[in-house]
Amino acid sequence: MALVSIVGILALVGWLAVFGVIALAVAGAARGRPLRSAWLTVLATVAVAVALNVLAAGLVFIEPSERGVVITVGAGGIRPDPLQPGLHWVVPFAESVIPYSISRETYTMSIAAEEGQRAGDDSVEARTSDGQVVLVDASVIFSVDPDRVVDVHIRWQNRYVDGVVRALSRGIIRDSVAQYQIEQVYSSDRAEMTDLIKAELTRRFDENGLTLIDFVLRNIAFSDEYSASVEQKQIAEQLAQQARFTVEQRRQEAEQARQVAQGLADAVVIKAQGDAEARLIEAQAEAQAIELLAAALAQNPDVLTLEYIQKLAPNIQVMLVPTDNPFLLPIPSLGGTTP
Repeated sequence: MALVSIVGILALVGWLAVFGVIALAVAGAARGRPLRSAWLTVLATVAVAVALNVLAAGLVFIEPSERGVVITVGAGGIRPDPLQPGLHWVVPFAESVIPYSISRETYTMSIAAEEGQRAGDDSVEARTSDGQVVLVDASVIFSVDPDRVVDVHIRWQNRYVDGVVRALSRGIIRDSVAQYQIEQVYSSDRAEMTDLIKAELTRRFDENGLTLIDFVLRNIAFSDEYSASVEQKQIAEQLAQQARFTVEQRRQEAEQARQVAQGLADAVVIKAQGDAEARLIEAQAEAQAIELLAAALAQNPDVLTLEYIQKLAPNIQVMLVPTDNPFLLPIPSLGGTTP
């Protein structure tokens, strides 16, 4: 690239030198100097300028990110093979080179005014299978196929961005959206729809000498009416969810109260069972004691007297009994007189 520029600058300088030499020759002739030597200098300068100009016209440098399409006066009007990166020579004034970038390019169609290639709302308006209108923001990342640059030039020249990228992208997006319902577009089948668009763009771009690098579905917007209905639906779903939560909370509280009541009832039953078992054990013990006492009385009647005496207070010295009742047991001498 630098060499081509240097040669072009030298060609310009050569022509400036030609005009300068001519001016000096005319000035010398006015002073009576001979013109022959002056004209020889002019011719030599012109020859050098022409040579430099021809050299500059024939040298072409192709950048690594470019391919060159050679337009020629020969048969067909165009060379079949593009120029590869580097310095090349073409026939001066009979051939020209049109460079084509093969780097990645991004074409964005957006609802935002300054985000896309076109000012204003450039989103893709599409209609779903159930008749809802959506606005699709998308970016298409692509490049020109290096091996098919000549084909792209023959078909589209420098119009492939609008003629292929923009036109095909918008049409394929509309056709793909039309295969899905509104809820599928923004939720469950969005990824599937994106893959469908990408596959179709890849095929159609390849037919036109372009390579699809990636398709980015940036955003999907809806009409104001549908957005309002979606918002109302979401509010209704939130209220229903809150109601279900409240019902579940009340059910859990009721279950908790039932479990507490059941626990209290179980505690009462257990306590009653314990009291009954305690009384039964006590009754069994009393019955066994009575049986043992009866057996002891049967073997020794004085046991009853012993029990009677043990029930008396230890400091009793006198005991009064009715005169018409016999003594139940012999009274030992108490050291006093019984009236």
